[in-house]
Amino acid sequence: MKAIRVHEYGGPEVLSYEDVPVPEPGPGQARVRLAASGVNFIDVYQRTGVYPMDLPFTAGQEGAGEVEAVGEGVEEISPGDFVAFAGVPGAYAEYIVAPVERLVLFNVTYVEARMAAAVMLQGMTAHYLTHSTFPIQEGQSVLVHAAAGGVGLLLCQLAKMRGASVIGTAGTEEKAKLAKGAGADEVILYTEQDFVEETKRITGGEGVHVVYDSVGKDTFDGGLDSLRPRGYMVLFGGSSGQVPPIDLQILNQKGSLFVTRPKLADYTLTREELLWRAESLFAWIGQNNLDVRIGGAYKLSEADGAHRDLEGRKTTGKLILVP
Repeated sequence: MKAIRVHEYGGPEVLSYEDVPVPEPGPGQARVRLAASGVNFIDVYQRTGVYPMDLPFTAGQEGAGEVEAVGEGVEEISPGDFVAFAGVPGAYAEYIVAPVERLVLFNVTYVEARMAAAVMLQGMTAHYLTHSTFPIQEGQSVLVHAAAGGVGLLLCQLAKMRGASVIGTAGTEEKAKLAKGAGADEVILYTEQDFVEETKRITGGEGVHVVYDSVGKDTFDGGLDSLRPRGYMVLFGGSSGQVPPIDLQILNQKGSLFVTRPKLADYTLTREELLWRAESLFAWIGQNNLDVRIGGAYKLSEADGAHRDLEGRKTTGKLILVP
């Protein structure tokens, strides 16, 4: 089978399209023939060594497809079932062996496989951010950075579901239009406007209850200034670079603020929590209550191009790889 292997840390050019053996499932595992794999910034962090991995490794953390074989003791799923997953290493490949406890069944009649692959990691991220990290209440105001990105578009939709007033930031008019289509009440063009001043203006000088920030270094300080007293800074990525260490006294000075740096693994610690988040997403998709925008589908062999486009902020919505 074909897979994308990383033998050294570096740029997109280190993503190597190679032949590797088809894996065999062991006890409690299943082999999945992948229909699509998701492309995420965590893949970039691992490729560059920001999140160190044991070299060499097969890239990717997310995908969906059909179960082809199961290992000893597996009763929950069978060959022919369609499953999706996130947080399972080795997804940039034609096949993957995954622990059954990390697989979520879905019905291809209502959710096609590419859509399932596209929504698992980013969708569950948007779910835990809005439902658990800062459980949005009716009437609260939120600021979503990179609102036209994969997580951003989902965040806008889920925040509106929970009754929030949503302010997004975007770099172009085209991206601003997408964010508004996803439910953002206001979109700030950060290339033309100061997002702190605009956020304060929109909120009547009060600031927002929560900032969801996947950009990091370029937006973090401004995000703190956009919060009302006792507001929450939720930093969940660093597409512009990692945020330097800060003096915690700043949180006191700016209004007794809260800061958290969550990750999906800690919000899907149990099988029950994983199913709650994933099955909620699949239900909303099946009911046409959640729109998942696939911004680009690349051949598996073009993984390097997908990474270049993602890092270059040339994309909207979700990127996927197709074997």
